[in-house]
Amino acid sequence: MTKLENHVLYWRPTCPFCMRVVDYLNEHGIECAMRNVLEDAAAYDDLVAVGGKRQIPCLVIEGEALYESSDIIQYCSQRI
Repeated sequence: MTKLENHVLYWRPTCPFCMRVVDYLNEHGIECAMRNVLEDAAAYDDLVAVGGKRQIPCLVIEGEALYESSDIIQYCSQRI
């Protein structure tokens, strides 16, 4: 199991791009903090404060926002 410290994934279970990232993490045994924007009302506000927009999925890496599911998966693939 790989744990990504200081990483937070903002996601929504109804978003196919988000689920692509979540599935990749699960399949490769990668753990990171996750905030479901449907269940956590403050998550979108926090996401906007970090990255300036409400786009998901978004992986926040030590305070820097990374968008696009393919970019997030590529980033994570380099960590395993």
